[in-house]
Amino acid sequence: MYRRCLLFAFLFLLFSCASGPVNVPPDMPPSKIIQKAQEAADVNKYNMALEYYKVLLERYGDEDEYLAVAEYEIAFIHYKQKNYAVARKGFETLLTRYRQERNALPPQFKTLSEKMLNRLKELGH
Repeated sequence: MYRRCLLFAFLFLLFSCASGPVNVPPDMPPSKIIQKAQEAADVNKYNMALEYYKVLLERYGDEDEYLAVAEYEIAFIHYKQKNYAVARKGFETLLTRYRQERNALPPQFKTLSEKMLNRLKELGH
């Protein structure tokens, strides 16, 4: 009985964490894509959240607001996953955009990226 419960718990965790490709209808607005990504991240379905943010970049990456949201959130998810080198590169890339594009991007992601880089530095990454 104990083994059966352990097996059931393991299988439940395995399949509840798995995520396949996301299905994003072509007419889904960017705000809904962001919402879906945040919902996935909130329940630790980071790969699913990354896919939503990648769709956001593909479809709306030419709009400053969505570009900044997607790039910041992708870097932040990598930070949460302890992929510190990838996270650092993402935050640095976004900050480079801010230096190049000046006031075109929403300011909050610049501040957040700077804070995350400082946090990575404190952690020794």
